[in-house]
Amino acid sequence: MVSDRIHKTLSQKSKMHQIELKRLGQGQEDAPLSKNIIVLEQKSQLVGINTLLMDPETSSDDFVFYFDRLTTMLVERAITCMHFDEVTVQTPINKDYAGLQVGGEISAVVILRGGTTLETGLKRVIPDCITSRILIQTSHKTGEPELHFTSLAEDLRTHKRVLILDSQMSSGGAALMAVRVLIDHGVKESRIVFVTFMAGKLGLNRLMSVYPEIKVVACRVVDDLEVRWVEQRYLGC
Repeated sequence: MVSDRIHKTLSQKSKMHQIELKRLGQGQEDAPLSKNIIVLEQKSQLVGINTLLMDPETSSDDFVFYFDRLTTMLVERAITCMHFDEVTVQTPINKDYAGLQVGGEISAVVILRGGTTLETGLKRVIPDCITSRILIQTSHKTGEPELHFTSLAEDLRTHKRVLILDSQMSSGGAALMAVRVLIDHGVKESRIVFVTFMAGKLGLNRLMSVYPEIKVVACRVVDDLEVRWVEQRYLGC
């Protein structure tokens, strides 16, 4: 009975989300990007990595290696959205050093399965990061995202920053649903950072029109209709 109740609740949320997503598509195509959307600066190193990732001739091993490098850069940039506390430590030669440390717990929510491609980069930057998971899949009947599974940290609402990880964002449907799930579990909107490799402009504008206080960190802004291919390339299936 409990399982049936959970499925009914998830189904209801998915239907409400589909209606809202259609409404948000109106008038967002030409809107400017929010100042809370952070796109990595396209320096030579980053452009070089992207060139390898976009090339179908790049081997699977090289794709994974360079994608992990890039996702490390994405997570590092996302961490700069954190609040840092001033702290003084004593060096090995007994001198004081005035530095900074992250103020509070950081955790991540992985959108299955695309978000798993960012986990290596996440662990390189935050080795002990608490990781939650949600499963959002596109319905073959409606073409819209549906929420199927959640496994979130019990104290998620107390974390100072919660990163949502996904490899790509197109319509923004999955991102909207993921943020809604976190807010429903008590996470403050201003503490959420959505981290992705590629994002469509329409999807970004949809997301920010509903949740203007969150931040988004992306490597590239691409065409709104670009198909999801990163996880297939990364995972090999």
